[in-house]
Amino acid sequence: MTTSEPPRSREQRKQDVLTRLEKDEDAWVATASAAGEPHLMPLSFVWEQSTLLMCTRITNPTLRNLESGDRPVQVTLGHTRDVVHITGTAVLVPTPELPSASADAFAAKVVWDPRNSDPSYTFFRVVPQRVQAWREANEIPDRDLMTDGTWLV
Repeated sequence: MTTSEPPRSREQRKQDVLTRLEKDEDAWVATASAAGEPHLMPLSFVWEQSTLLMCTRITNPTLRNLESGDRPVQVTLGHTRDVVHITGTAVLVPTPELPSASADAFAAKVVWDPRNSDPSYTFFRVVPQRVQAWREANEIPDRDLMTDGTWLV
């Protein structure tokens, strides 16, 4: 169903994105192998002011795809009529090297602590380079809220 609501300002969309990043727990994470094979995985996250902190098994294709450090990652929140689309880079953070405050924040938000699981889990941070948000076609022309890692508003 489409709406006839006027488009939100970029400022309002940025605020809406930040609210979603604070409150949402899960996102779709898309990566690709060196051969270009896509992989899509739902993962939990916590927003830490400028990065998304996520966790997955070391054997998960998501992590294997990010190990080289030179391929982008796509993170998408919401549904097709209210989407936040983030393109970024990933930085692997082995569990023993993650600051306690970050691990505690992750565990509190997602109600699961990977540190208490077997050692096959590790963390990674997604550093946003581009953020887009839109609800309907009338917001698509101004959907870019961040480019090259800098907020436009």
